[in-house]
Amino acid sequence: MGRGLARQRPDDRRLRVLVVDDHDVVHWGFRVLLGEQPWVERCLAARTGAEALELVRTFAPHVALVDLFLVGESGADVCASIRKVSPSTRVLLISGAGRMSPAAARAAGASGFVSKDWDAHEVASAVRMVGLGMTMFAPKAEQPAPLLSEREREVLDLIAAGSTNREIAERLYLSPHTVKEHTSALYRKLQARNRAEAVQRAQRIGLLG
Repeated sequence: MGRGLARQRPDDRRLRVLVVDDHDVVHWGFRVLLGEQPWVERCLAARTGAEALELVRTFAPHVALVDLFLVGESGADVCASIRKVSPSTRVLLISGAGRMSPAAARAAGASGFVSKDWDAHEVASAVRMVGLGMTMFAPKAEQPAPLLSEREREVLDLIAAGSTNREIAERLYLSPHTVKEHTSALYRKLQARNRAEAVQRAQRIGLLG
């Protein structure tokens, strides 16, 4: 059989894993969790998209676990960049702040999406499954709650259409102060600094068409 080496079964493969997360506790927690798994050959870690791409170019990891909301950049964009640099690297997106539609995740090049609310062993199992070529999208009934409330979604839709806060207030029969509160809340949840960034991030995770 070749040069005398036994053929390795797919489920016995040891994987190189990359963790991309900018929250220190989460970053180290995932490194410890994944580094202890017997199926992990090497666990790499990055806090920014640029660091992630450098590691991808050097080590060609089998799978990358990427936080959806990185400070100053989108995890979905990082996912797309990783896939461009290394098409063989599969990406599992993760978030603790709401869900991403499977269609939007696939459009970014991801093979799955999981929540930080999952148990540690469930996240590790999802990483392994994606690394072995499978996909991981939770059934709708098991997905975490929507990121934005219905009213925040309505405000976001009108922001995307170019409406001012005063126009939104008139359209939704709300006070300008209430509209400002909803706008501040969706900025916080999307980790956006302004209207344009909020709309861009919302589009990336499938909240807008």
